[in-house]
Amino acid sequence: MKPSVHVKEPTSTRENPARSVVPGHRPFRVGPASGVWRPRTVLVPAVAALALFAAVVVSTGRGDFAIPLPDVVRVLLGGGDEADRLVVLDFRLPRAATGAFVGAALGLAGAIVQGVARNPLAGPDILGVTAGAGTGAVAVIVLGGEYGSVSGSLAEIGVPAASIGGGLLAAAVVYVLAVRRGLSGYRMLLVGVGVQAVLSSVISWLLVKASIVDAGRAILWLTGSLNASTWDNARAVGWALAVLLPVALVLSFPFGALNFDEDTARGLGVRMNTSRAGLLLIAVLLTATATAAAGPVAFVALACPQLAVRLLRTGTPPLLASTVLGAAVTVWADVLGRTAFGRIELPVGILTAALGAPYLLYLLVRSGKARKS
Repeated sequence: MKPSVHVKEPTSTRENPARSVVPGHRPFRVGPASGVWRPRTVLVPAVAALALFAAVVVSTGRGDFAIPLPDVVRVLLGGGDEADRLVVLDFRLPRAATGAFVGAALGLAGAIVQGVARNPLAGPDILGVTAGAGTGAVAVIVLGGEYGSVSGSLAEIGVPAASIGGGLLAAAVVYVLAVRRGLSGYRMLLVGVGVQAVLSSVISWLLVKASIVDAGRAILWLTGSLNASTWDNARAVGWALAVLLPVALVLSFPFGALNFDEDTARGLGVRMNTSRAGLLLIAVLLTATATAAAGPVAFVALACPQLAVRLLRTGTPPLLASTVLGAAVTVWADVLGRTAFGRIELPVGILTAALGAPYLLYLLVRSGKARKS
């Protein structure tokens, strides 16, 4: 007779790895839905949101008429005296709000493009979307100025509309040329670089052709600046985020499957072309709207998703964390551009380019080492 052996039934997912969805994380179920609790998924966006709020407070408090930070917080919470409310709400907060919305839109767009292209070097800046938006805006400024058709309200409508149209057209060209027997991240990157080079040449030709006044206006716009931002700029990008962010989060459910090859993704039930096209359209609209509001703010869409990946330790760029980090980075860069160089005020695009270019070189070196190993 064989001796009986008492086997203790595991009482937790740590004792029984077969029950765990992800090793080291506890699964949960709410009705028919289930998931895995990852504290970093909540912690990182929360800390980034606090950094964004601090940046908005500092940005609205600094200036020729300095306001103590506690008074700024009171105004933002609905209190404060009339003078402080006038300066904060009417003069300075529109700039900070526009910067936050522009950075959030670029961070979200960069996360989508990098996830779809499966390449950390991809982004609206590299893929020609920003150059397309810039070409449309510069064409309206230069050609409209030449023929006397851009002035007043027409300029306010024509430049953003041309920026959005140019971004959509450039993205369509890149997508058509890159999608051949499946989407390759490196092919998409190379096609985007080529389209960007062509559009940059078109912008240079337009600037040479323009008058001094129109060329100065176009160059000022091309640097990417939050100067003279109004509530209209903030509302335009804010509405785009309010509409497109929920759609992107819904479409992000098959986001992880896009990292697999075509056959594996189809086996998982993901419609690759439909998902890619929808996500890329959202990224292009966000990029074009942000560019129309503040000009080309470089490298936010490239660096912030990769920063979110390293903070959350995920395989694909997290959309929500990239959005909040993009907003925080852009507003802090604007604060540094306004206050770090004495009486000289640098546009936010120059600061983000100076901070993002070394990070791009780091990604290039890291990518080269990964291919050799």
